[in-house]
Amino acid sequence: MTIALDLAYVAPTSLEDALGQFAGADGSTMILAGGTDVIAMLRDDVIQPTRLIDLKRIPGLSSVEIREGSLHIGCLATFSDLLASDPVQDRFPGLEEMARLVASVGIRNRATVVGNICSAVPSCDAGPVLLTHDAVIHTAGPAGERAIPIDQWFVGPRRTAIEDGEIVTHLTIPVPRYHHGAAYARLSRTRGEDLAQASVAVLVEPGYRYRVAFGAVAASALRARRIETLLAGSGVDAETIDAAVDLVRDEVAPITDVRATARYRLRMCEVMLRRAVIAATGRAAGDGPRYDVTLV
Repeated sequence: MTIALDLAYVAPTSLEDALGQFAGADGSTMILAGGTDVIAMLRDDVIQPTRLIDLKRIPGLSSVEIREGSLHIGCLATFSDLLASDPVQDRFPGLEEMARLVASVGIRNRATVVGNICSAVPSCDAGPVLLTHDAVIHTAGPAGERAIPIDQWFVGPRRTAIEDGEIVTHLTIPVPRYHHGAAYARLSRTRGEDLAQASVAVLVEPGYRYRVAFGAVAASALRARRIETLLAGSGVDAETIDAAVDLVRDEVAPITDVRATARYRLRMCEVMLRRAVIAATGRAAGDGPRYDVTLV
């Protein structure tokens, strides 16, 4: 692979240095973390930055650990780091299930969770699961630090709430207070390095409190609030699930592109919602499918 582009490369060794390098930079300066998106776009001439700021030499940005009642995921933590994390395995099985379905081992070893949501493509895998967990994105910039709820993060295709000069340092997810069940269903054309054609994440807590989110079927990942309200307190009887499935077309707005038609995406969202709700509810009760069993 050849990238024929004259650009400056800097690798700061502290966050303060990185922020200084980024302060006042124009749109031709880009942040480099895992690089799985940025390098591909450079190769394909989608972007032509004049400078890359590589964060990988900054210590302390790749942690995945519990801090003050929340799971802390640093901006350099990869999907493989999630899979190797004891706190994730013990308390966030839905995150683990999602991470296992991302691309291939090679991509998971490089791609960062934060980078996935910073790319803000509608098909990003982390988006729906983080929405169901009420994640918070933490940034540092010229005006100081900010904490942005995940439901305010995505503002459109490849667009986020980040401001000029800001760098995402980490994200946090509250540790669930109770045992819960989760499910992530992902539709793709092939196994391995392929973007999701559609996806759905479901989280259920005691008392049948549901959180539901979709990916790749709207301008960005989104919470399905009407479906959550309908399912609340109801369990998984056939009539309630049928009613929830009927609401899918009111929640999502899929498009037709080279990877799938809008009609196919809509139908598969209905199928995946049914499977994910049943799986997550069963897992919460202790008798659902194992988390390493693919739902699609």
